[in-house]
Amino acid sequence: MLFIHPPSSPFEPPSLLFRLTSSPIKFLVQCLYHLILFFRGSAIKLPDQSSRIRLVCISDTHSKKTLIPDGDVLIHAGDLANEGTAAEIQEQIDWIASLPHQHKIVIAGNHDGFLDPRSRHDSDSKKSLDFKGLHYLQHSGITLTFPRAARRQLSFYGAPHIPACGGDDFAFQYPREQDAWSGTIPQSTDVLVTHTPPRHHLDLPHGMGCEFLLKELWHVKPKLHVFGHVHCGYGRENLFWDEGQKAYERVCSRKHAGLFRDCLDLPAWFDCVKVIWYGISGFLWSQIWGGLNAGTLAVNASLTVGSTGKLGNPPQIIDL
Repeated sequence: MLFIHPPSSPFEPPSLLFRLTSSPIKFLVQCLYHLILFFRGSAIKLPDQSSRIRLVCISDTHSKKTLIPDGDVLIHAGDLANEGTAAEIQEQIDWIASLPHQHKIVIAGNHDGFLDPRSRHDSDSKKSLDFKGLHYLQHSGITLTFPRAARRQLSFYGAPHIPACGGDDFAFQYPREQDAWSGTIPQSTDVLVTHTPPRHHLDLPHGMGCEFLLKELWHVKPKLHVFGHVHCGYGRENLFWDEGQKAYERVCSRKHAGLFRDCLDLPAWFDCVKVIWYGISGFLWSQIWGGLNAGTLAVNASLTVGSTGKLGNPPQIIDL
């Protein structure tokens, strides 16, 4: 079936008319889910002011520089470079190293070809990088102590790989149908840094993120998940790991059935009711009765605005 105005690029959001005609239930549930999240409040509880740790999160700078607010930790979630040469990446490392943050954590992205030997340019084969004290994480983790914040510790884990999205010279790609995540993230992780988003969260409506990363998140449930890659997904989203979120993800995973057949899908309508029921219950619990809906704060920190090639989104500042 042909729909009106399909997306011209997998990295571009489809038109509203396309979303309505291809899957009205999915469009409805996505709108309801995000409206409920707006009222439901934060998924993480802030510690006392004296023991808070400020994280400044950025991603997808693509060899460009901008003003970065101060904080305790600077996190870059990949795509430092554009062409992926050693010189490009080193220039970004030099810039990040010059910033005043106590710790800087960096992972690679699919544009950072030098950091993936499979995608490294032949002319860079004998070159190396000087990370200048940055914590570069590639399927690895680090635990940091913060004396200023009552000697609190945070455990970070970083991984650069993404579901294949085209481009033979892109780095760290794996086949979209391959589970590259199950059992890879330590259960003790407080802050997860990946380049790809989990599918359906701060992602495009048709799902450019990784379904297997999402499955692993349901197991690990870190306090904070920072990523980029999908520029149009920039923002924040609270994940509550309840049956309402499961229902939302099931609806988002449905194939486009078209305007009429879609509306006759009873299981999808039941999932829609679940999204509303658990959302209202969570709102009452946290905002009326004063309970805590413990979950994960997801942050798409891409500084590049859509497909403009220009930096314009501000860095995300998170207090933990």
